[in-house]
Amino acid sequence: MPVPLDQASLFSGELPAETKPEEGLPVSANPPVERRARTPRRIAGVQPAEPSPDLLELAKSLPSHLWLGTSSWSFPGWSGLVWGGQYPDAKLSKEGLPAYSKHPLLQTVSLDRAFYRPLSVSQYAQYAAQVPDGFRFVVKAPSLVADAQVRSETGRGMTLNPAFLSPDLAIREFMEPALEGLGAKVGALVFQISPLPHQLLSRIPEVIEKIGIMLAALPCVTPRAPDGVVAIEVRDAAFLTATNAPLLARMLRQARATNPTTYCLGLHAKMPPIEDQLPLLRALWPGPLVCRWNLHRRHGAYGYEAARQTYEPFDRLVDPDLQTREALTRVIKGTTGEKLPAYITINNKAEGSAPLSVVELAKAVRMNSHQRQSPSA
Repeated sequence: MPVPLDQASLFSGELPAETKPEEGLPVSANPPVERRARTPRRIAGVQPAEPSPDLLELAKSLPSHLWLGTSSWSFPGWSGLVWGGQYPDAKLSKEGLPAYSKHPLLQTVSLDRAFYRPLSVSQYAQYAAQVPDGFRFVVKAPSLVADAQVRSETGRGMTLNPAFLSPDLAIREFMEPALEGLGAKVGALVFQISPLPHQLLSRIPEVIEKIGIMLAALPCVTPRAPDGVVAIEVRDAAFLTATNAPLLARMLRQARATNPTTYCLGLHAKMPPIEDQLPLLRALWPGPLVCRWNLHRRHGAYGYEAARQTYEPFDRLVDPDLQTREALTRVIKGTTGEKLPAYITINNKAEGSAPLSVVELAKAVRMNSHQRQSPSA
């Protein structure tokens, strides 16, 4: 991919204060006027990287029901991959989304910030206004609803959260603002159930029942978001035991009476590898796919900071995870082959560079485009 030109570099050097008149032309009697070098006009806003023909062709080859993207977008190291120049992270955070959405493969993004504080209708609407019609957002429910604990600023659990899985709060603080603000650009609305405290880990069936009560109370998303999906992501492997997994699958199937509902593949070391999570998807087949590929397993369950130090500035693949990529490709093909939506977001900490992970995953999907397999493959 060509390195984008810095506009300022096209105008290096100073214009001379005086120039020699051409031969045969009269010299003005007036004293020469000092000339100032023109300052090149800078293009406002964040500019996208120019996509290569190969990248455009790759995007055209993908299934229409597949949305690929990353977790957030404010990374200066993506210069040349996503950005057409060098920009600080603060500018990218505020102004980078329109440029991000012009990347031919990046047609979704995870709004993780919604987990830490509920977003308003106007905030969602501002995001929606910055992207094209075909773009879809993956949005995390606020911790106010999805976390069983009230936590300190350091993330340490302090007390049980009395609002955990409250249907009223889920609707008022998450579903309605997202649907009203994003409209048809809603992709997946994800309830990430944070790690449970010890006293609830021994009562997983009760938690599953409570999740089901909440899901049954939610408004139907499809009138306002035809591609919308509700997904449950868990952060405790105890949900997937031989005893609890059937309960979780049955609850999610029942929730489909209200909304397209699925289990979100959470790919990181707190959970079993993708192969061990696929049986739950088989139990829900056919259904939509939501996957958040967050962290390479080599870093362990609490390895986000180690991964950041290893991979920053996130401009190359350091730890290609071929096994996860191949398994995910099979599930994507099975899902989109049935014309069901598939939303995949990838973190920089999965392989080293989220945009490059998206490219490699897209290539794998294209390579296997002649196959049609379900998650049971």
